[in-house]
Formats: sequence, structure tokens, C-alpha cells
Amino acid sequence: ESWVAFQWVRRLAEQHDVTVLTYAKRGRTPLSRQLPHLRVVEWHEPPLLGRAERLNSLLKPGYLPFYVSARRWTRAALGQGRRFDLGHQIAPVAMRYPSPLVGLGLPFVMGPVGGSLETPAGFEADDDTSPWYQRLRRLDGWRLAHDPLLRRTYEDAACVLGIADYARVLLKGLNLRDFRVMSETGIDHVPERASRDANGGPLRLLFVGRVVRTKGVRDVVRAIGLLPRGTATLDVVGDGFDESACIRLAHDTGVSGVVTFHGRVRRERVDDFYRRADAFVFPSYREPGGNAPLEAMSFGLPLIVADRGGPASAVDDNCGIRISPTTPEEYARRIAEAIVRLSQDRVGRERMGTAARGRVASLYLWDRKIEQVGCLYDELIARTS
Repeated sequence: ESWVAFQWVRRLAEQHDVTVLTYAKRGRTPLSRQLPHLRVVEWHEPPLLGRAERLNSLLKPGYLPFYVSARRWTRAALGQGRRFDLGHQIAPVAMRYPSPLVGLGLPFVMGPVGGSLETPAGFEADDDTSPWYQRLRRLDGWRLAHDPLLRRTYEDAACVLGIADYARVLLKGLNLRDFRVMSETGIDHVPERASRDANGGPLRLLFVGRVVRTKGVRDVVRAIGLLPRGTATLDVVGDGFDESACIRLAHDTGVSGVVTFHGRVRRERVDDFYRRADAFVFPSYREPGGNAPLEAMSFGLPLIVADRGGPASAVDDNCGIRISPTTPEEYARRIAEAIVRLSQDRVGRERMGTAARGRVASLYLWDRKIEQVGCLYDELIARTS
């Protein structure tokens, strides 16, 4: 998420006069040193918060003191005659954080925001290996309905950017001034397409991401177990709380020989996995957005994704197969059917891969996104002047 915010700020600053309000994690390089040519106002994260990094990343307890400091700084700057045409709160991406810009008389853009998706009912009883604090996400819907400061954030925003249409649904009880769909992340360029002409044997599937229950790796392993021997192999790149459970499941279903868990790898190695794969499988059923499906598309891979959340918006029927997550058993069965379909149709895989590259080039390149948001800025400034 911090990487995504950095990409936005760095690129926006190439075309606009940007002042950044942020806070720095202790022990990490401050943004003011990473982007020394920008005007950066920075506060340090309170002590001790970084000791539980996953909890810190999910709940962001450091956001509260940042909110107070950023609001105080902005009010003082405006009171001293500093002029800003527009505010833009890019992060956090989750929809649970009120903006310090509310009520200060400065028009602002909120987002792209997303998340707050509930686990599908059929998966509630499935064993979840995530830590207890992950379940605090369930409060998001209640807060959007009842937290006056959070509600005012979205109702006061000149425009709310949602990662996908599901964000509009989650905000349906609010009186929004303007809502647009825009993904929270993007791709620098579409790489040269890897040749897969020599690929023979089983279909080579790839998953890239954190191995937690909601990402669906367990469902892919179950699906592999339903396939005739020799249909497909699976490379899992990433680690997480559910990795041990997935490894046990692969052993118990007799597919350990065709499912390889690589754990975390260096970013420069990930592209090699994309180049070697025949298809990308990412059945995350509570995914707000994410970069991995876009990366896979840019490498010309057909996709199997959940028909839910961010990936369902990024992928259309021309470049992938979208599957509704109902129950774990049904989900695994339908993933298996999609794998068989791709394994038996090489021409169809090539066609989907070409469509995927074209979709990324037209919708998800960073340069195009920054151009679009610049046009949005002009529109909102003209509307409020």
C-alpha cells in the first residue's frame, strides 16, 4: 500500500505542484529523503507500533496521530494564506479512515478506495488460519453506516474514486457528490511477450501473492487434486499464514509433486515466473484490487479469478475466466473445470493472453492513469471555482 501511494505521489509531482502530508515508519527511509525535490511534511510514527507489523499494516494505529497532525497543519497553512487548488487523499486505500481534510473548505478527492468486502457466506465455516485481528475488518460495514466522521468524509469529498464498482455498492447509503471507478495501482509498461511455443506437458499455473486463506490458494490446491494426473502444475510465489495448511492439503490430496511453494522471492525473480507460466490463477475472494493480476495480464497470461472484488473488474471475459465463490467445494470444482478448459485450448489461451495485454495497455498503464486524474483535477477545480 505504501508502494502504491509512492507511485501516485512521484508521478503526480511530475505534472503538478504537490505538497505531501505523510508519516514515516521508524527505521525506514523517510519520504523526504526518497523524494527530496518535493515539499514533504512528515511526522514520525509513534514508538512501539512497528513491533507487530501485520497488525500495524491492517489497523494503522499510527493514522490517528497523523490525522490530528495533518488536520492541524492544513488548518494553520490555510489560515496563513497558503493556497491549494485541491486535496487528494490517496492512502490508506481501505475505506475505514476519515480524512483530515473534512470541513476545512478545501475541495478534495478521496481514493482510490476499496476493501471492506465480507467473506462469502459459504466460506465462513472454512478453517481460517489468519490471526484474530484480521476479523476486525467486519466492523467496516457498521462504521460506514454509523460513524458520522467517516460518513462525512465521503459525503464532503468533491469526488470519490473507487477501485471497482463494488466500492459504489458499499457506499450506497451515502450521498456522494461524484463517484468514478479507477484502480488504485498500475503498470509501468507492457513487457515484451514471452514465447510459450515450446511449452509442452501439463499446463503451468502460477499464483503470486500472500498465502492467506482469503487469497484462495487452498482452493487451487483442492482443484489440482480433482484433476486427472498430468493436467497441470502449480507454482505458488509468496508466503503467509495459510502456507502450512496449503502444504498439508497438497500432501493429503496427493499433489505435492505438482504443487511447488517457493515462499517469498526477490521482486526481480517474479518476472521469470510470469514468463514461464501458461496461465495465472488468483481466486482471491475478498480482494480489493491488487497488482498481481495486472502484472500477469501484462505478460500475456490468461487468468482464473474470483468474480468478486477488484480482480473481477480488472479481468473481462476476453482475457480470463471469472468464477463466483459459493462454497469451498463448489469453488474448487469450478476452478478445476477452468484449468481443464485452458489446458485443452492452446489457441484460446493465446487469444486470452493477447486480450489481457491489450486491456492493460488501454486501462492500467500509470501514464494513462495520471493523465486521467489530471483531467479530473481540472474538472473539479473548474466546478468549485
